Amino acid sequence: MIRSWPTTTSRPPAMSRSSIDGAFAQYLPGHRRCNSSIVTAVGGGMEPSVANSPPACRNRALSIRSGGKSKSSGSGGSGGRSGFSFSSLRGQTQPELSRRLFRLIKSENNLITAHETAGRERLSIAQQLSEWGEQTGDDGISDISDKVGVILSEMGEQEDTYAHAIDDSRGRLKSIRNTEKSVQPSRDGKAKIADEIGKLKLKEPESARLVVLEQELVRAEAENLVAEAQLTNVTRQKLKEAYEAEFAATIERAEKQIILAKHGRRLLALLDDTPVVPGDDRQPYAYGQQARQVLNDCEDDLRDWQPEQEGYTLEEQSSTKGKEKAAVEGEEAKAEDGASEIELHKGTSITA
Repeated sequence: MIRSWPTTTSRPPAMSRSSIDGAFAQYLPGHRRCNSSIVTAVGGGMEPSVANSPPACRNRALSIRSGGKSKSSGSGGSGGRSGFSFSSLRGQTQPELSRRLFRLIKSENNLITAHETAGRERLSIAQQLSEWGEQTGDDGISDISDKVGVILSEMGEQEDTYAHAIDDSRGRLKSIRNTEKSVQPSRDGKAKIADEIGKLKLKEPESARLVVLEQELVRAEAENLVAEAQLTNVTRQKLKEAYEAEFAATIERAEKQIILAKHGRRLLALLDDTPVVPGDDRQPYAYGQQARQVLNDCEDDLRDWQPEQEGYTLEEQSSTKGKEKAAVEGEEAKAEDGASEIELHKGTSITA
């Protein structure tokens, strides 16, 4: 069903994290969101009888098979950021000062939507892989494909988390845009008074109104000076905050996806792909326990991950740059001394 929002310039209500998780639950009914959603139940002491139950009854921690048909990720579920928008019209009505940043923020919104879509596609692909592996009738392929699907689904969760981080960063850029919009009238007012003074001086140089206008211009310049100072302060602060948050989220996403990919490769190593001669039987798959342990290890690594408490300050970078420059100059001095010694040695040899 296509949602229709009221025909105003307001944006549809922002989706909460719980609503996003609810949308993912449509794809994975057994899914339960947590800090690292891979093997919580296994680490929590799940009984062996549950772990050995048929695939359709497996816990989300060990399997992503729901026993039902997955919904198409392109159906426009509630996890998307769809909805009618007058953004193109609003872009034309923005003050000149904030127009460029308005377009940038709109582009960030498109980026967020793309990452959310990528996350939903990962979840859909993971479930399709698991269901395909189950119908092959091969125990090894069935188990490994299911657990690789768990890894892929967690990668999809990382995309969703990253999208939310970009949305937080985007909110800080909005603070700059709003400040720019508030400064524009001050600039326009000052320019208007200055223009009136210029015209009046040409027409009536002796007009008494010139004194009044010049006093108004002084007040307008004072107000504009305060507004401009506020703008530059907010711009510097929020620009640093916005992209500090985005870069930190990028590092987290990259490092966690590396963790997931490495454990995914461990799972693949458990699948014996040695060719068999026609008529011979392949050795029975006997690595189910090891595969479950890989998921346990993966969850532990994700839970233990911590961001580096590394900060970059202007003083530190200046100090580092100075040390590097000194080191380069030292190497150049050594090279020059070495060249001088070689020339001296050559001159001594020729004289001899």
